[in-house]
Amino acid sequence: MSESKIDNRLWSSKARNLSPYVPGEQPQHDDLCKLNTNENPFPPSPKVGEAIIKVLAQQADDLRLYPAPESEELRGALATLYDLDINQVFVGNGSDEVLALVFASFFLKERPILAPDISYSFYPVYANTFGIELVQIPLEADFSISPDAYRRPCSGIIIANPNAPTGLLLSLADIRKLAGEHSNSVIVIDEAYIDFAQLEESSPDVEVSAVSLINEFDNLLVTQTFSKSRSLAGLRVGMAFGNASLIEALTRMKNSFNSYPLDKLAQAGATASVLDVEYFEKTRQQVIDLRTSLTVELTALGYDVLPSHANFIFARPHDGAASQIAEVLREQGIIVRHFDKPRINEYLRITIGTAAQNERLIDALKALKALKALQAVADVEAN
Repeated sequence: MSESKIDNRLWSSKARNLSPYVPGEQPQHDDLCKLNTNENPFPPSPKVGEAIIKVLAQQADDLRLYPAPESEELRGALATLYDLDINQVFVGNGSDEVLALVFASFFLKERPILAPDISYSFYPVYANTFGIELVQIPLEADFSISPDAYRRPCSGIIIANPNAPTGLLLSLADIRKLAGEHSNSVIVIDEAYIDFAQLEESSPDVEVSAVSLINEFDNLLVTQTFSKSRSLAGLRVGMAFGNASLIEALTRMKNSFNSYPLDKLAQAGATASVLDVEYFEKTRQQVIDLRTSLTVELTALGYDVLPSHANFIFARPHDGAASQIAEVLREQGIIVRHFDKPRINEYLRITIGTAAQNERLIDALKALKALKALQAVADVEAN
């Protein structure tokens, strides 16, 4: 049914006034090079499939039964991974559902919430859905986040870290500052891409995740996902870490909407992923190395590339013709993300692909640059 024929006379006023989130395009193409939705270029741990097959082979009859409502095995594995108590861990059907529960649990108050003006575009959608006032704080000229800009009354703050679509990282010192200055507000750090963060001076002992701060601040909540670094976007598993009181609020809200958000297969697969530390570290590092190589290649082509700590890069072609470049790439089956919004409409967000995918992208951009050079010469000669 086309949108023009939809009859909304039976809709609630809330449904009529919603502006839903628009996910990244999922195009169909025979030879697609898909670099637009930040999916991991590598498959999940083989142990994920093994765990799911085991459930189907040995416990298929149990699919008639409801899954464990609180996902204790998965939460226990995550608690062990991060050296937390199980009551400091929450899981849900993808981090988007977790974030929706966060908005409902902590931000439905008289004061507004604060978020960067350039960030995950689902935040304004959640705010609109729940009738929450959202004040968007402008990023600095270099796209960084200044904690000082958040010194105003609020019921909460939500920041993606690394930020999307910029890929820039907010330091733990700045997060500590925000949490300390807003002790009566919930500070939510959305760490969908944190596993790809790597400081130049980092070592395995250097913390980059705000999970390391939750025992220090009872108002700090950290959300993460299995979709990116664990290659499980199709399984839909997200999690939150925080003070036990915050987790209890999320659990109460979850049980008021959906008591069984994760099915048996998702719980088994996600748990297996957490336990396969060696595979996780291997593929995570591969993505980081590919990101470095792609950044070097794009810089050599004259692109301004922001220092990314995610599994994507945010790059501006020297002539700012991001929209046109995205269209030319699309014609060749290479899909990247272009945001037609102020301040960022001259940038492309490019997911880190496999070495072959990245090479295909660079070859296409080199050919485009050579063609533009030839056209420029032709224009000069014609004049």
